[in-house]
Amino acid sequence: MELKEGLAISLDALRANKLRSTLTTLGIVIGIVTVSLMGMAIEGLNRAFLSSISAIGADVFFIQKRPWFSDEPWWKTRGRRDIILAEGKSFVRLANPAWTVSFHIDGIRSVKYDRQSASGVFILGCSAEAAVVDGLTLRQGRFLSSAEVDGERPVCVIGVEIMENLFPHEPPLGKRIRIAGVAYEVVGVLEKRGSFLGFANLDNMVYVPVTRFVSDFYYRPNLTIKVKVAGVAEMADAREELRGIMRRVRKLAPGEPDDFSIQTQEALIHTFDRMSAVLGSAGLFITGLSLFVGGIGIMNIMFVSVAQRTREIGIRKAIGAKRRTIMMQFLIEAALICLLGGLIGLSIAWLAGKLVSDKLPTQLSLTVMSLALLVSLLTGVLAGFFPAWRAAKMNPVDALRNE
Repeated sequence: MELKEGLAISLDALRANKLRSTLTTLGIVIGIVTVSLMGMAIEGLNRAFLSSISAIGADVFFIQKRPWFSDEPWWKTRGRRDIILAEGKSFVRLANPAWTVSFHIDGIRSVKYDRQSASGVFILGCSAEAAVVDGLTLRQGRFLSSAEVDGERPVCVIGVEIMENLFPHEPPLGKRIRIAGVAYEVVGVLEKRGSFLGFANLDNMVYVPVTRFVSDFYYRPNLTIKVKVAGVAEMADAREELRGIMRRVRKLAPGEPDDFSIQTQEALIHTFDRMSAVLGSAGLFITGLSLFVGGIGIMNIMFVSVAQRTREIGIRKAIGAKRRTIMMQFLIEAALICLLGGLIGLSIAWLAGKLVSDKLPTQLSLTVMSLALLVSLLTGVLAGFFPAWRAAKMNPVDALRNE
């Protein structure tokens, strides 16, 4: 009964002071919008990252000239020798037969067919094993064959976006497209792959034989060697084995440091976790500051409310209302104000998330909503505690004398 009565009185007080209640919620609204947007962004990025990173494969190694991320000064790795195609072929001859090894070189070129063209297209030189290592599936046709790679054949496999742009009204298989002026026959079309981390478009790509890529675009390119091992359980042993093979290929003497880097998706996950932690910390600081300012504003308004209703408090206490009843009344009022701000903040955050969803992956999950509303209620209870305590401690005689 006390809770029900306190809720009814609090709702009447809010209705009687609509403008004041609305203005009081502004600080809370800003704080909740911040925490909601931050939570939505982190949640959406996490899902997009995990979805994208799964395409790399947990059992795939990347051997490159320089590391993706490193705590070492950049000049220590800048002078390393490029990994060339001849070294890649030597690696394949020495590799464990249980591994699947592919090559990867990329560049950006324009692609044309008849009067249609596409610019900023990723051209990937690869070996026939790339279909297995990269987990590619085909919508039409087939992937590159070993004979085509060894023979430097001018053939290619295109992404679905390239197909839609260049061949809107006709089948692409067998047609010849021009990549930076060089003619390539289309032998396959990949299934839709989406984007990597919401930014890199995986459907705006063309796969060509790595040997042809070298002869047409780069005479001495920097190669990436991808190695898919038998399973995740083999990763630790395989790392040392392929490191030894690579040192042999690079003709490094015992005691010389590696002049190459071996990467896995763990490096990306570790770096992403660190970025998320920094982003979350910044968001929590901004949110905490906004909620602190909003809480101070609510506390001041509640002190004003207590002062304006001193006589009402005196009457209630004179007819038997207990301290806890008076205290609960004002705590409920402060909590309702903050809950109103939380609901408004969530609505604004949801609309903002919808507006940017095409550019940045966002996800308003039940966890984020529950956390935002819980923070709102907690802020209201903390901000309203001292005004409610002051009201509960009033002497009924002194309160009734108040005009």
